[in-house]
Amino acid sequence: MENATPTFIRAVLKPRKARPFYGRHPWVLDTAIDRVEGVPADGDAVDLVSDKGKFIARGLYNSRSRIRMRLYTWQQSEPLDAAFWRRRLEAAIDLRKHLGYDDPQGAARLVFSEGDGQSGLVIDRYGDYLAVQVTALGMAVRLAQIVPILVDLVHPRGIVIRTERGMTQAEGIELRDGPYWGEMPQGPVFIEEHGLRYGVDLAEGHKTGFYLDQRENRREAARYLRGRRVLDLFCYTGGFSVAASALGDAREVLGVDTSEKAVAMARANAELNGRTNCRFQTGDCFEAMESLGKAGERFGAVILDPPKFARSRSALNEALRAYHWLNRLAVQLLEPGGILVTCSCSGHVTREDFFDMLLGVAQQTGRDIQILQQRGASPDHPIAVTCPEGEYLKCFVCRVI
Repeated sequence: MENATPTFIRAVLKPRKARPFYGRHPWVLDTAIDRVEGVPADGDAVDLVSDKGKFIARGLYNSRSRIRMRLYTWQQSEPLDAAFWRRRLEAAIDLRKHLGYDDPQGAARLVFSEGDGQSGLVIDRYGDYLAVQVTALGMAVRLAQIVPILVDLVHPRGIVIRTERGMTQAEGIELRDGPYWGEMPQGPVFIEEHGLRYGVDLAEGHKTGFYLDQRENRREAARYLRGRRVLDLFCYTGGFSVAASALGDAREVLGVDTSEKAVAMARANAELNGRTNCRFQTGDCFEAMESLGKAGERFGAVILDPPKFARSRSALNEALRAYHWLNRLAVQLLEPGGILVTCSCSGHVTREDFFDMLLGVAQQTGRDIQILQQRGASPDHPIAVTCPEGEYLKCFVCRVI
């Protein structure tokens, strides 16, 4: 599986297909490859060469995936061995230390896939525990090599594996969610963020348990919420809700989510922080907004942080219609001068798409929308300029007149 010396198995590109990979884009689709010289097993290191046989990069091969190769080094003399992965992990962890995201009681994304040069690997730290999410088969077969390095660098009490169903199927990954190394927490893990405490379910929570990418957005949005009545849709475990109350001094917060478990955790998190003006209910967020509108309810702020609506490019138009309807309902609930915090975690929806969606909402509701801030994921989710697909989160803070 590992190559202590440069590999002699080569994937040869079709003519005129090499430019993106000389440009250091890490994904080689099956349609770009003309042939493979040698017989690699899925997960093996393979050299990528031009149609003229010139070395371009080295990556991990997967015959089962549309992303036939994921590239990790453009140095022909650099093998993808344990020392390589250790260097990459050390560099990623060092960044989080420089960011000040190394509070032992806190949480942070230690590795963000392509953003840290480790395509297909996401590692989140929650206090003394690590949640590892693998979305590439090449990384899955290297867990036995990577985990001891993590243990040595981070010294966790336990490591849990989290998977993403669509990616495990697309990659042919045979992993299950659950404990991988060390001891597992009995119940939620408690973390601190901006002076607030949250319980996190590492076993069954969405993503790896908490929306770490919204870390700075929770604090920034709170600046606009003083004295306002806030509606937090898709509130999950209450991250925005608790921050709105505690950091933003909101007058009242109503959080809504479809998950009973998430709502129960949101209530517990509000209680944990002594937030008596937060209440939560379970229900469909679209239906909840329609009911609130019919009842004549109005809010000083609405927060929208829905799940991914577009999981493929073919679903883009349908997703944009859903975003339009969601934001239109929110605008109709806002008082004049109200604050709209609206998010999209769909990577296929660009910032321009999201802007245009809000334009349509403004035109159809007859309400002027002023964008005060355009934000993204917290800096422990770095974006590699060679892989712009890593920019997925949009968070617009708006004023609705």
